[in-house]
Amino acid sequence: MRRTSVLAIALSIVVLGAGGIWYAARARHSTAQPPAPPQAAIPVIAAPVTAGDVPIYLRGVGTVSAYNTDIVRSQIQGQITRIAFIEGQSVKAGDLLAQIDPRPYQAQIEQLTANLDRDKAQLKNAQANLARATQLGDKGYATQQLVENQQAQTAELENTVKADQAQIDQANIQLGYTRLTSPIPGVTGVRRIDVGNVIHPTDANGLVVVTQIEPISLLFTLPEAELPQIQQQMAKGTLKTIAFSQDGKMKLDEGRLLLVDNEIAQATGTVQLKAEFPNAAHRLWPGLLVNAALLIDTRKDGLTIAASAVQQGPNGSYVYEVRPDGTVELRPVTVAQIDHGRALIDSGVKANETVVIDGQYRLQDGSRVQQLHGKAAEQARLQSAVQEAIP
Repeated sequence: MRRTSVLAIALSIVVLGAGGIWYAARARHSTAQPPAPPQAAIPVIAAPVTAGDVPIYLRGVGTVSAYNTDIVRSQIQGQITRIAFIEGQSVKAGDLLAQIDPRPYQAQIEQLTANLDRDKAQLKNAQANLARATQLGDKGYATQQLVENQQAQTAELENTVKADQAQIDQANIQLGYTRLTSPIPGVTGVRRIDVGNVIHPTDANGLVVVTQIEPISLLFTLPEAELPQIQQQMAKGTLKTIAFSQDGKMKLDEGRLLLVDNEIAQATGTVQLKAEFPNAAHRLWPGLLVNAALLIDTRKDGLTIAASAVQQGPNGSYVYEVRPDGTVELRPVTVAQIDHGRALIDSGVKANETVVIDGQYRLQDGSRVQQLHGKAAEQARLQSAVQEAIP
Protein backbone atom coordinates (compact mmCIF):
# COMPACT_ATOMS: atom_id res chain seq x y z
CA MET A 1 0.00 0.00 0.00
CA ARG A 2 2.79 2.35 0.85
CA ARG A 3 4.65 1.50 -2.36
CA THR A 4 1.56 2.30 -4.45
CA SER A 5 1.25 5.76 -2.91
CA VAL A 6 4.86 6.57 -3.70
CA LEU A 7 4.36 5.60 -7.36
CA ALA A 8 1.24 7.72 -7.58
CA ILE A 9 3.04 10.74 -6.19
CA ALA A 10 5.95 10.31 -8.63
CA LEU A 11 3.61 9.97 -11.56
CA SER A 12 1.82 13.19 -10.56
CA ILE A 13 5.14 15.05 -10.39
CA VAL A 14 6.06 13.88 -13.90
CA VAL A 15 2.67 14.94 -15.31
CA LEU A 16 2.84 18.37 -13.68
CA GLY A 17 6.38 18.93 -14.95
CA ALA A 18 5.45 18.03 -18.50
CA GLY A 19 2.44 20.37 -18.32
CA GLY A 20 4.63 23.21 -17.10
CA ILE A 21 7.08 22.71 -19.91
CA TRP A 22 4.25 22.68 -22.47
CA TYR A 23 2.68 25.83 -21.00
CA ALA A 24 5.99 27.69 -20.96
CA ALA A 25 6.66 26.72 -24.57
CA ARG A 26 3.21 27.89 -25.59
CA ALA A 27 3.62 31.20 -23.75
CA ARG A 28 6.94 31.86 -25.52
CA HIS A 29 5.34 31.09 -28.85
CA SER A 30 2.40 33.44 -28.20
CA THR A 31 4.65 36.41 -27.28
CA ALA A 32 7.00 36.11 -30.32
CA GLN A 33 6.68 39.06 -32.82
CA PRO A 34 5.42 38.19 -36.35
CA PRO A 35 7.79 39.11 -39.21
CA ALA A 36 7.40 42.76 -40.43
CA PRO A 37 5.49 43.09 -43.73
CA PRO A 38 7.42 44.61 -46.66
CA GLN A 39 7.23 48.43 -47.01
CA ALA A 40 4.39 49.57 -49.29
CA ALA A 41 5.46 51.53 -52.36
CA ILE A 42 4.54 55.23 -52.20
CA PRO A 43 2.76 56.46 -55.34
CA VAL A 44 4.56 59.39 -56.99
CA ILE A 45 4.78 61.17 -60.33
CA ALA A 46 8.23 61.32 -61.88
CA ALA A 47 9.81 62.83 -64.99
CA PRO A 48 13.24 62.69 -66.62
CA VAL A 49 15.95 65.34 -66.50
CA THR A 50 16.15 66.94 -69.95
CA ALA A 51 19.10 68.61 -71.67
CA GLY A 52 18.90 71.43 -74.23
CA ASP A 53 19.49 75.10 -74.94
CA VAL A 54 18.03 77.13 -72.07
CA PRO A 55 17.49 80.91 -72.35
CA ILE A 56 18.64 82.97 -69.37
CA TYR A 57 16.38 85.91 -68.57
CA LEU A 58 16.59 88.90 -66.27
CA ARG A 59 13.09 89.76 -65.15
CA GLY A 60 11.57 93.03 -64.01
CA VAL A 61 8.29 94.91 -63.84
CA GLY A 62 7.59 97.78 -66.20
CA THR A 63 4.98 100.15 -67.56
CA VAL A 64 4.04 100.53 -71.21
CA SER A 65 4.55 104.04 -72.58
CA ALA A 66 3.23 105.49 -75.84
CA TYR A 67 5.89 106.18 -78.46
CA ASN A 68 4.29 109.59 -79.18
CA THR A 69 1.24 111.35 -77.73
CA ASP A 70 -0.18 114.48 -79.36
CA ILE A 71 -3.08 116.74 -78.39
CA VAL A 72 -4.64 117.89 -81.66
CA ARG A 73 -5.28 121.62 -81.24
CA SER A 74 -6.44 124.28 -83.66
CA GLN A 75 -4.13 127.10 -84.70
CA ILE A 76 -7.04 129.31 -85.71
CA GLN A 77 -10.45 130.21 -84.35
CA GLY A 78 -13.54 128.88 -86.09
CA GLN A 79 -16.67 126.81 -85.94
CA ILE A 80 -16.39 123.01 -86.23
CA THR A 81 -18.51 121.94 -89.22
CA ARG A 82 -17.48 118.28 -89.41
CA ILE A 83 -15.98 115.55 -87.25
CA ALA A 84 -14.21 113.05 -89.51
CA PHE A 85 -13.14 110.36 -87.02
CA ILE A 86 -14.66 107.84 -84.61
CA GLU A 87 -13.39 107.68 -81.06
CA GLY A 88 -10.88 104.84 -80.71
CA GLN A 89 -10.23 104.75 -84.46
CA SER A 90 -6.79 104.01 -85.86
CA VAL A 91 -5.56 106.89 -88.01
CA LYS A 92 -2.53 107.62 -90.17
CA ALA A 93 -0.47 110.79 -90.20
CA GLY A 94 -2.31 113.41 -92.28
CA ASP A 95 -5.78 111.87 -91.91
CA LEU A 96 -8.57 114.45 -91.55
CA LEU A 97 -9.98 114.59 -88.04
CA ALA A 98 -12.22 117.68 -88.18
CA GLN A 99 -13.13 120.56 -90.48
CA ILE A 100 -13.37 124.19 -89.39
CA ASP A 101 -15.66 126.47 -91.41
CA PRO A 102 -13.31 127.68 -94.23
CA ARG A 103 -15.57 130.39 -95.70
CA PRO A 104 -14.18 133.39 -93.75
CA TYR A 105 -10.66 132.48 -94.86
CA GLN A 106 -11.70 131.82 -98.44
CA ALA A 107 -13.37 135.27 -98.56
CA GLN A 108 -10.24 136.86 -97.20
CA ILE A 109 -8.15 135.18 -99.88
CA GLU A 110 -10.51 136.45 -102.59
CA GLN A 111 -10.21 140.00 -101.26
CA LEU A 112 -6.43 139.80 -101.06
CA THR A 113 -6.29 138.35 -104.57
CA ALA A 114 -8.30 141.32 -105.85
CA ASN A 115 -5.90 143.72 -104.17
CA LEU A 116 -3.02 141.88 -105.77
CA ASP A 117 -4.58 142.13 -109.22
CA ARG A 118 -5.19 145.86 -108.74
CA ASP A 119 -1.66 146.54 -107.58
CA LYS A 120 -0.24 144.46 -110.41
CA ALA A 121 -2.18 146.61 -112.91
CA GLN A 122 -0.87 149.78 -111.29
CA LEU A 123 2.64 148.36 -111.35
CA LYS A 124 2.31 147.53 -115.03
CA ASN A 125 1.19 151.10 -115.77
CA ALA A 126 4.01 152.53 -113.67
CA GLN A 127 6.55 150.37 -115.50
CA ALA A 128 5.22 151.65 -118.85
CA ASN A 129 5.42 155.26 -117.64
CA LEU A 130 8.96 154.67 -116.44
CA ALA A 131 9.95 153.29 -119.85
CA ARG A 132 8.53 156.33 -121.66
CA ALA A 133 10.10 158.77 -119.20
CA THR A 134 13.45 157.09 -119.62
CA GLN A 135 13.24 157.34 -123.40
CA LEU A 136 12.28 161.04 -123.21
CA GLY A 137 15.01 161.72 -120.71
CA ASP A 138 17.60 160.10 -122.98
CA LYS A 139 16.50 162.52 -125.75
CA GLY A 140 16.44 165.53 -123.43
CA TYR A 141 12.66 165.92 -123.44
CA ALA A 142 12.16 164.87 -119.77
CA THR A 143 13.88 166.03 -116.63
CA GLN A 144 15.90 163.72 -114.42
CA GLN A 145 13.48 164.46 -111.58
CA LEU A 146 10.59 163.03 -113.59
CA VAL A 147 12.52 159.84 -114.34
CA GLU A 148 13.48 159.38 -110.69
CA ASN A 149 9.87 159.89 -109.55
CA GLN A 150 8.71 157.18 -111.98
CA GLN A 151 11.42 154.86 -110.74
CA ALA A 152 10.35 155.42 -107.11
CA GLN A 153 6.69 154.86 -107.94
CA THR A 154 7.50 151.65 -109.80
CA ALA A 155 9.62 150.33 -106.91
CA GLU A 156 6.85 151.16 -104.42
CA LEU A 157 4.27 149.26 -106.47
CA GLU A 158 6.62 146.29 -106.84
CA ASN A 159 6.90 146.09 -103.05
CA THR A 160 3.15 146.46 -102.73
CA VAL A 161 2.65 143.48 -105.06
CA LYS A 162 5.10 141.44 -102.97
CA ALA A 163 3.23 142.39 -99.79
CA ASP A 164 -0.08 141.41 -101.41
CA GLN A 165 1.33 138.01 -102.37
CA ALA A 166 2.66 137.48 -98.84
CA GLN A 167 -0.77 138.24 -97.41
CA ILE A 168 -2.32 135.71 -99.79
CA ASP A 169 0.25 133.08 -98.80
CA GLN A 170 -0.52 133.74 -95.13
CA ALA A 171 -4.25 133.50 -95.79
CA ASN A 172 -3.74 130.18 -97.60
CA ILE A 173 -1.86 128.88 -94.58
CA GLN A 174 -4.75 129.97 -92.38
CA LEU A 175 -7.15 128.24 -94.77
CA GLY A 176 -5.08 125.06 -94.47
CA TYR A 177 -5.47 125.24 -90.69
CA THR A 178 -9.22 124.76 -91.15
CA ARG A 179 -8.40 121.07 -91.75
CA LEU A 180 -7.44 119.49 -88.45
CA THR A 181 -5.37 116.42 -89.31
CA SER A 182 -3.53 113.79 -87.29
CA PRO A 183 0.16 114.68 -86.88
CA ILE A 184 1.14 111.06 -86.15
CA PRO A 185 -0.14 107.55 -86.83
CA GLY A 186 -1.99 106.18 -83.83
CA VAL A 187 -5.31 105.70 -82.08
CA THR A 188 -7.74 108.50 -81.28
CA GLY A 189 -9.08 108.97 -77.79
CA VAL A 190 -12.23 110.66 -76.47
CA ARG A 191 -13.48 113.62 -78.55
CA ARG A 192 -13.26 116.88 -76.58
CA ILE A 193 -15.48 119.11 -78.76
CA ASP A 194 -18.65 118.62 -80.79
CA VAL A 195 -19.81 119.80 -84.19
CA GLY A 196 -21.12 123.39 -84.11
CA ASN A 197 -18.88 124.58 -81.31
CA VAL A 198 -16.21 127.20 -81.83
CA ILE A 199 -12.65 125.97 -81.32
CA HIS A 200 -9.84 128.29 -80.20
CA PRO A 201 -6.05 127.98 -80.25
CA THR A 202 -6.06 128.49 -76.47
CA ASP A 203 -8.35 125.51 -75.73
CA ALA A 204 -6.38 123.31 -73.30
CA ASN A 205 -8.11 120.06 -74.25
CA GLY A 206 -7.98 120.60 -77.99
CA LEU A 207 -9.98 118.35 -80.30
CA VAL A 208 -8.69 114.89 -79.36
CA VAL A 209 -5.57 113.09 -78.14
CA VAL A 210 -3.86 110.81 -80.67
CA THR A 211 -1.58 108.15 -79.18
CA GLN A 212 0.96 106.26 -81.25
CA ILE A 213 1.06 102.58 -80.27
CA GLU A 214 2.94 101.10 -83.23
CA PRO A 215 5.73 100.86 -82.21
CA ILE A 216 5.38 101.26 -78.46
CA SER A 217 7.84 101.57 -75.58
CA LEU A 218 8.28 99.75 -72.29
CA LEU A 219 10.08 101.20 -69.28
CA PHE A 220 11.17 98.62 -66.69
CA THR A 221 13.71 98.32 -63.89
CA LEU A 222 16.32 95.77 -62.89
CA PRO A 223 18.68 95.60 -59.88
CA GLU A 224 21.84 97.64 -60.29
CA ALA A 225 23.92 94.49 -59.69
CA GLU A 226 22.80 93.25 -63.14
CA LEU A 227 24.12 96.35 -64.93
CA PRO A 228 27.65 95.05 -65.76
CA GLN A 229 26.24 91.88 -67.30
CA ILE A 230 23.71 93.87 -69.33
CA GLN A 231 26.37 96.23 -70.63
CA GLN A 232 28.62 93.32 -71.54
CA GLN A 233 25.88 91.63 -73.56
CA MET A 234 24.78 94.91 -75.19
CA ALA A 235 28.31 95.32 -76.54
CA LYS A 236 27.80 92.06 -78.46
CA GLY A 237 24.54 93.11 -80.11
CA THR A 238 20.87 93.91 -79.62
CA LEU A 239 19.19 92.18 -76.67
CA LYS A 240 15.76 90.63 -77.12
CA THR A 241 13.08 91.71 -74.67
CA ILE A 242 9.77 89.91 -74.10
CA ALA A 243 6.68 91.41 -72.47
CA PHE A 244 4.40 89.11 -70.48
CA SER A 245 1.07 89.70 -68.75
CA GLN A 246 1.06 90.46 -65.03
CA ASP A 247 0.47 86.80 -64.14
CA GLY A 248 3.30 85.78 -66.48
CA LYS A 249 1.13 83.33 -68.42
CA MET A 250 0.58 85.26 -71.68
CA LYS A 251 3.29 86.48 -74.00
CA LEU A 252 2.21 89.93 -75.19
CA ASP A 253 4.96 90.88 -77.63
CA GLU A 254 8.64 90.52 -78.43
CA GLY A 255 10.90 93.51 -78.99
CA ARG A 256 14.41 94.84 -78.45
CA LEU A 257 16.26 96.77 -75.77
CA LEU A 258 16.82 100.39 -76.78
CA LEU A 259 18.81 101.88 -73.93
CA VAL A 260 19.88 101.76 -70.31
CA ASP A 261 19.23 104.93 -68.34
CA ASN A 262 22.24 107.10 -67.55
CA GLU A 263 21.83 106.93 -63.78
CA ILE A 264 20.91 104.51 -61.00
CA ALA A 265 18.05 105.25 -58.62
CA GLN A 266 19.82 105.42 -55.26
CA ALA A 267 16.59 105.04 -53.27
CA THR A 268 15.77 101.65 -54.82
CA GLY A 269 19.13 100.45 -56.11
CA THR A 270 17.69 99.84 -59.57
CA VAL A 271 18.42 100.97 -63.10
CA GLN A 272 15.73 101.82 -65.65
CA LEU A 273 15.74 100.33 -69.13
CA LYS A 274 13.69 101.12 -72.24
CA ALA A 275 12.60 98.58 -74.83
CA GLU A 276 10.71 98.95 -78.10
CA PHE A 277 7.99 96.61 -79.37
CA PRO A 278 6.29 96.53 -82.81
CA ASN A 279 2.91 95.91 -81.09
CA ALA A 280 1.18 94.84 -84.30
CA ALA A 281 -1.52 92.99 -82.32
CA HIS A 282 -2.09 96.01 -80.00
CA ARG A 283 -1.70 93.83 -76.90
CA LEU A 284 0.46 96.48 -75.27
CA TRP A 285 -1.46 99.59 -74.21
CA PRO A 286 -0.13 102.83 -72.73
CA GLY A 287 -0.08 102.66 -68.94
CA LEU A 288 -0.31 98.84 -68.82
CA LEU A 289 1.74 97.14 -66.09
CA VAL A 290 3.62 94.13 -67.49
CA ASN A 291 6.42 91.73 -66.68
CA ALA A 292 9.55 92.23 -68.76
CA ALA A 293 12.04 89.48 -69.56
CA LEU A 294 15.44 90.51 -70.93
CA LEU A 295 17.24 87.66 -72.74
CA ILE A 296 20.78 87.95 -71.44
CA ASP A 297 22.28 84.60 -72.51
CA THR A 298 21.51 81.04 -73.71
CA ARG A 299 22.85 78.04 -71.76
CA LYS A 300 23.96 75.29 -74.14
CA ASP A 301 22.96 71.74 -73.10
CA GLY A 302 21.43 73.03 -69.89
CA LEU A 303 19.77 70.52 -67.56
CA THR A 304 16.17 71.29 -66.65
CA ILE A 305 13.49 69.65 -64.53
CA ALA A 306 9.99 70.59 -63.49
CA ALA A 307 10.16 73.32 -60.85
CA SER A 308 7.89 71.24 -58.60
CA ALA A 309 10.68 68.65 -58.26
CA VAL A 310 12.86 71.08 -56.30
CA GLN A 311 12.31 70.92 -52.54
CA GLN A 312 13.78 73.14 -49.85
CA GLY A 313 15.46 71.78 -46.74
CA PRO A 314 17.71 73.06 -43.95
CA ASN A 315 20.75 72.41 -46.15
CA GLY A 316 19.32 74.00 -49.29
CA SER A 317 17.58 72.70 -52.41
CA TYR A 318 17.22 68.98 -53.13
CA VAL A 319 15.34 66.52 -55.32
CA TYR A 320 14.39 62.86 -55.06
CA GLU A 321 16.04 60.77 -57.79
CA VAL A 322 14.35 57.46 -58.62
CA ARG A 323 16.82 54.56 -58.68
CA PRO A 324 16.49 51.56 -61.00
CA ASP A 325 15.44 49.38 -58.03
CA GLY A 326 12.36 51.58 -57.39
CA THR A 327 13.72 53.44 -54.37
CA VAL A 328 14.56 57.14 -54.16
CA GLU A 329 17.74 58.95 -53.27
CA LEU A 330 17.80 62.48 -51.83
CA ARG A 331 20.05 64.59 -54.06
CA PRO A 332 21.22 68.13 -53.16
CA VAL A 333 21.04 70.37 -56.24
CA THR A 334 22.13 73.86 -57.27
CA VAL A 335 19.40 75.82 -59.04
CA ALA A 336 20.49 78.50 -61.55
CA GLN A 337 17.01 79.85 -62.31
CA ILE A 338 13.34 78.91 -62.28
CA ASP A 339 11.42 80.15 -65.29
CA HIS A 340 7.90 79.28 -66.44
CA GLY A 341 7.69 76.11 -64.36
CA ARG A 342 11.16 74.78 -65.31
CA ALA A 343 14.21 74.79 -63.08
CA LEU A 344 17.70 75.07 -64.59
CA ILE A 345 20.08 72.88 -62.56
CA ASP A 346 23.79 73.64 -62.32
CA SER A 347 24.72 70.53 -60.35
CA GLY A 348 23.24 67.51 -58.59
CA VAL A 349 21.57 65.58 -61.42
CA LYS A 350 22.46 64.21 -64.85
CA ALA A 351 20.59 64.10 -68.14
CA ASN A 352 17.93 61.37 -68.45
CA GLU A 353 17.86 60.65 -64.72
CA THR A 354 14.35 60.40 -63.29
CA VAL A 355 13.25 62.69 -60.47
CA VAL A 356 10.03 62.88 -58.48
CA ILE A 357 7.94 65.91 -59.46
CA ASP A 358 4.86 65.26 -57.31
CA GLY A 359 4.15 63.29 -54.13
CA GLN A 360 7.35 64.09 -52.21
CA TYR A 361 5.60 64.92 -48.94
CA ARG A 362 5.71 61.24 -47.80
CA LEU A 363 9.20 60.45 -49.05
CA GLN A 364 12.51 60.10 -47.31
CA ASP A 365 15.87 58.86 -48.50
CA GLY A 366 15.50 55.19 -49.50
CA SER A 367 11.70 55.12 -49.73
CA ARG A 368 10.21 52.68 -52.23
CA VAL A 369 8.01 54.36 -54.82
CA GLN A 370 5.51 53.45 -57.49
CA GLN A 371 5.44 55.73 -60.53
CA LEU A 372 1.98 56.78 -61.64
CA HIS A 373 0.98 57.50 -65.21
CA GLY A 374 -2.08 58.70 -67.13
CA LYS A 375 -5.31 59.14 -65.16
CA ALA A 376 -3.74 57.89 -61.97
CA ALA A 377 -1.09 60.59 -62.21
CA GLU A 378 -3.73 63.24 -62.83
CA GLN A 379 -5.73 62.16 -59.78
CA ALA A 380 -2.57 62.19 -57.69
CA ARG A 381 -1.84 65.75 -58.78
CA LEU A 382 -5.32 66.85 -57.77
CA GLN A 383 -5.00 65.14 -54.40
CA SER A 384 -1.61 66.74 -53.84
CA ALA A 385 -3.00 70.16 -54.68
CA VAL A 386 -5.82 69.68 -52.16
CA GLN A 387 -3.41 68.64 -49.42
CA GLU A 388 -1.17 71.63 -50.07
CA ALA A 389 -4.16 73.93 -49.84
CA ILE A 390 -5.06 72.61 -46.36
CA PRO A 391 -3.27 74.71 -43.72
